[in-house]
Amino acid sequence: MSNTTIRFSRKDPAQFFKTLNQRVNSYFKENKIKKTGNWKLHLKTVIMFSIFLTPYFLILTLDINEWIKLLLTIVIGVGMAGVGMNVMHDGNHGSYSSKPWINKLMGASIYILAGNVYNWKVQHNVLHHTYTNIHGHDEDLDAGRIMRFSRHAEWHRFHKFQHFYSVLLYGLLTINWAITTDFKQMRGYLKRKLSYGKFPNPVKEWSLLIVTKIIYLSIWIVLPMIVLDIAWWKVLIGFFVMHYTAGLILSIVFQLAHVIEDVDTMVPDKSGTMKNTWAIHQLFTTANFSTKNKVVNWFTGGLNHQVEHHIFPNISHIHYTKISKIVKDTAREFNLPYFEHKTTRKAVASHFKHLKELGKKPTVQFS
Repeated sequence: MSNTTIRFSRKDPAQFFKTLNQRVNSYFKENKIKKTGNWKLHLKTVIMFSIFLTPYFLILTLDINEWIKLLLTIVIGVGMAGVGMNVMHDGNHGSYSSKPWINKLMGASIYILAGNVYNWKVQHNVLHHTYTNIHGHDEDLDAGRIMRFSRHAEWHRFHKFQHFYSVLLYGLLTINWAITTDFKQMRGYLKRKLSYGKFPNPVKEWSLLIVTKIIYLSIWIVLPMIVLDIAWWKVLIGFFVMHYTAGLILSIVFQLAHVIEDVDTMVPDKSGTMKNTWAIHQLFTTANFSTKNKVVNWFTGGLNHQVEHHIFPNISHIHYTKISKIVKDTAREFNLPYFEHKTTRKAVASHFKHLKELGKKPTVQFS
């Protein structure tokens, strides 16, 4: 990652964000509702945790066919992704509740999803939301040498096949959290003194990471090995299938917002300054998909409303459908882009078409 200090332009003569912010605030004030979650989110939390944990207890307690147990690990993976997108995400953005302790509790659900609060807040809240699609700063664009998500990234011959092999790698997202990524991130973030808020105590963070990983592996691997009368390698297969299911869902949902046609990746000028203000930058680097589909809206936790989420990350996803019209109309009024795909299928097609294009040998190497 680059150490260049990024500065966003402060020039917005038409005052886009000021106007948009006033209109969104007026919506909540006039309707007398809070920007945080409501009963709909609370009910969804119960449902998502039920999808996530019920199959786990069924596997441990019922004498059922091993193939059914394997199918149940897929259901666990679906629930795992659901908890991450709907509960953990809002909690760690501080938008789940107006009460900080509830946000902290919901955000802590990441520990049973194989992640870590400190790492997630730095990577997502700081690096991704602040420097969205800025090459060398947004770690969501950094998949090492094996994937090329940016036209500014170095090209390798094998990238011409990335639109084929990418989907195989996407499923490894959360299992990498569990095994290696969190340790690498914590070492790097603490060394760079990155934080979301007050810089934490390194000893405390390392201790918390190690303890939560031990508890996590005990719950999902050790306990099933003790309780279930099956070979250890079958437990590991179930663990892998669970993670692969969740990782595939989460990766694809994330990619449909930032790695598609039209949406661009950018670099600052030599002084480290970006062309646009932060809010306008979000419009050029983010896209929505399938916003009229009630099932997609419900399951993805509003992550299909990425434009609204990136401009208003402290507003619960429960409200995105309502405020999206305000955001869309205001963007168009100021002659600014508002990218969206009408269906998930079209967004997926756009993503893989974009990957194919990025996999071609560039005639001009961007920097």
